[in-house]
Amino acid sequence: MTARSASRRVRILTTVAAVLVIVIGAVVLAAARNDDRGASAPAPGGDRTAEQAMVVRPDSHRLSDPADARVTLVEFLDFECEACRAMYPAMERLRTEYGDRVSFVVRYFPIPSHFNSGRAARAAEAAAGQGRFEQMYQRLFETQAEWGEKRVAQDAVFRGLAVEIGLDMAAFEAAYNDPATAARVRSDFDEGLALGVAGTPSFFINGEKVTVGGSRDLAAALDAALS
Repeated sequence: MTARSASRRVRILTTVAAVLVIVIGAVVLAAARNDDRGASAPAPGGDRTAEQAMVVRPDSHRLSDPADARVTLVEFLDFECEACRAMYPAMERLRTEYGDRVSFVVRYFPIPSHFNSGRAARAAEAAAGQGRFEQMYQRLFETQAEWGEKRVAQDAVFRGLAVEIGLDMAAFEAAYNDPATAARVRSDFDEGLALGVAGTPSFFINGEKVTVGGSRDLAAALDAALS
């Protein structure tokens, strides 16, 4: 091999090596950019999915939960709220009418200005620990006129309701006064605020907040969701 041929071969190899370096560098840079985009770009609908998951939690209380329900109705309520009490008979009728097609879920939203609303929610949660949420839910609304709008604690009334529905009173007292029970109620309230709940009753159908003027509007919204 002549000196000229060797020199030419060296130049070719050098050129090929430079090209390979450029190509490899471009591939690495493209991959890095793709990784950055994947890390920074949220999945489509991710925020909405998270919000819907917040509407119903695994520990949320279900008044009815048919296995093949395609619609879930969530009510954020305050047991001392007069509007919730006025809506209660209509909700019972809707449960009867739609109970085999719709899951009915209740969540706590005790308004701070209602002196005993948090205590009432604690009573319901304590009853839930003994599998009697629905019975306490009903009795709290049925007796609201007796204990609502009072500026003193109505603990004795709630204990009386617990006796009426046959709860183990030692277990009820322990749960009623347990800070974990108050924290459970507070978690519903905080998530309600995060979801835009500003008053009670507030309703969500399949994760979407709905504005209704009464039971007819709510029934129409359920029909639309079921259609």
